[in-house]
Amino acid sequence: MIIASHLYKKFGSKEVLKGINLKIYDGETLVIVGPSGCGKSVLLKHIIGLLKPEEGQVLIDGEDITRFSQKKLDALRMRMGMLFQSAALFDSLTVEENVGFGLRKHTDLSALAIHHIVSEKLEWVGLPGSNNLMPSELSGGMRKRVGLARAIAMEPEIILYDEPTTGLDPIMTSAIDELHVSLKKRLGVTSIVVTHDLASAYRICDRIALHYGGQIVAIGTKEEIINSPNPLVQQFIKGEAKGPMTLL
Repeated sequence: MIIASHLYKKFGSKEVLKGINLKIYDGETLVIVGPSGCGKSVLLKHIIGLLKPEEGQVLIDGEDITRFSQKKLDALRMRMGMLFQSAALFDSLTVEENVGFGLRKHTDLSALAIHHIVSEKLEWVGLPGSNNLMPSELSGGMRKRVGLARAIAMEPEIILYDEPTTGLDPIMTSAIDELHVSLKKRLGVTSIVVTHDLASAYRICDRIALHYGGQIVAIGTKEEIINSPNPLVQQFIKGEAKGPMTLL
């Protein structure tokens, strides 16, 4: 479904992506891990079309989205949902208004129809009856779940998660992971997850990709990554300060 081919991106003189090649299969959950500042979120922003590469292509269903007009990009994003690291809720809007934002903006559905969809999605993420709460009344875990309800409100084909469990305690992290797995089964979506949390990655992944030095240096199933002979992989999964992977 999604192919990143020879992607290069730099900001000023700093090269962040150095010829990334990656294939993400329809219906799978691919987790991208790597040290802080290595460009994982930059890669995610190329896949959703928020950034354009200096060189290379991002193919979705065989079409190179780096050449899309703004109109075609907007149509593509209707098929995508994104959960941001901070949940990125609008503080002045209620939970219902946040979750239904895309539906109000991009569909002709009635207010009642949108209310029913929002209520259903809030129930899916374990927050029934929270429609009229304000973001300031929510805990960190609740904010993440509202952000997830918004990401799935239009039942996308692709969901991108940028650090979905950052700042959450282990119990809430596990709850978010279980939600991820259940939503994948319910919606059949393709998921791309950027995270530092290896325990979370192991719970939700079909495959894991290690991003380092502007490239994907290893990719495989959980078992393949854990048993990889690659010293970069072993240093990262063991959390060792000394090794071939230098601190950024």
